[in-house]
Amino acid sequence: MEDGWQAFLLETEVTRMIGSASDDWRLSNVNKNYTICASYPPTVIVPKSVDDEVLCQSAEFRQHNRFPVLSYYHKHSGNVIMRSSQPMTGPNGKRCRADEQLLNSSLGKSGRGFIIDTRQVSHAKNAQARGGGVEPDVNYSMWKRIHQPIERRQYLHESLIKLIEACIDPSMNSDKWLSRLESSNWLANVKDVLTCACFVAQCVDKDNYSILVHGSEGLDSTLQVTSLSQMILDHDCRTVRGFEALIEREWLQMGHPFQSRCAKSAFAFTKQKFEAPVFLLFLDCVWQIWQQFPCSFEFNEDFLLMLSEHAYSSPYGTFLCNNEQERQKFKLSSRTTSLWSYINIPEVIGNYINPLYQPHQAVLWPSVAPQSLCLWSGLFLRFQVDPSPQSDAWDEITKVKEQEKQLVSKASRLRRLVHYRHNCKGVYLWNVLSYRQLYLLEKEAIDTEVLLPAVPCFTNIPEMTPQ
Repeated sequence: MEDGWQAFLLETEVTRMIGSASDDWRLSNVNKNYTICASYPPTVIVPKSVDDEVLCQSAEFRQHNRFPVLSYYHKHSGNVIMRSSQPMTGPNGKRCRADEQLLNSSLGKSGRGFIIDTRQVSHAKNAQARGGGVEPDVNYSMWKRIHQPIERRQYLHESLIKLIEACIDPSMNSDKWLSRLESSNWLANVKDVLTCACFVAQCVDKDNYSILVHGSEGLDSTLQVTSLSQMILDHDCRTVRGFEALIEREWLQMGHPFQSRCAKSAFAFTKQKFEAPVFLLFLDCVWQIWQQFPCSFEFNEDFLLMLSEHAYSSPYGTFLCNNEQERQKFKLSSRTTSLWSYINIPEVIGNYINPLYQPHQAVLWPSVAPQSLCLWSGLFLRFQVDPSPQSDAWDEITKVKEQEKQLVSKASRLRRLVHYRHNCKGVYLWNVLSYRQLYLLEKEAIDTEVLLPAVPCFTNIPEMTPQ
């Protein structure tokens, strides 16, 4: 069994992430022993042109010391997506030249970037009055700030509670159900997150901008946006192993507090102060893209459902604690098994493979129009709607795809037989072999209902006789 705790270490992932840009980026151990930032991993990726002293000064300028680090390097354009927490400019407009140097050093060849703030303008101003704030335009002249509001985590939990209450109420008629679904604002939250992620992907892929994403703490909406942007841009993140690496890199290693956010779920009678369905909302957004592009993902819906269950209640240690420091403190790697170790067992992972998957490297551009977004019934209505018809349909699709694979294999063997014809001395022998192969292929296609019964094209196949 593979050791899931060692499967996606940043030291082993960095080559795949940055490729030929290793001359511009480096691994820094500035946070060794978690002395700089408690919620960051010991190793982070930063521009090679800045030293660790600059990183320390920038950390002092950011909330919870979450200084800007690399999230994604776009190999085609050379642009990057960075993530951090809000700057602590305060009401007096505090400045940090080291932070400015760090951000400017991360710009690609275009020399320009966007700062995507996931807060409303009013919330950012209120934060500045309390010591937080935004990057002043005059000090970050190479960057342009844009606000792409995503609802704060406190309201996300209330939205989920309203949605769950509507889903489990059997007494509602159609009008009341639609009214309560709309008033929960859950799909509106899905739309906001997807809209922001699509904007970030467009800036990186089409408009030639680098991006810095942050909200307040950089623990919630920031990670939603950076993760979804990568899924839109990078085909590798749409594979099973790539998606596991994405969750490990963006959520677990970067300190999303699973222990606090997933304490009880919406079914609990009491609400925890720091609880919020941030990761669940991210999975819902992934499902929305998946159902719009069902052939572009290696994993199926059951894979996302399984992750949602393990985030709240799991016999494995992957989603325990709030950050890497706590997991190391409680020695989870030696006392528990990683969820990735279990999932990647061949007999297990086969249950989560999408039979319609067709690998391609194209960027996905999901629609965020209201008509394109729908309630994830497989999750929220799993106990109200019978999943058997859909499950049976997927089983039939899997069966057909397996038959197709076998027929393609046989066709490949027949092509090799055709190639053999040119070197075959016995023409009669080749004709007998080739016609018989074609006849058997046609017969099998009819038997498996791939072709409709008709008059066989290959009849009166001659018997092979010794020559």
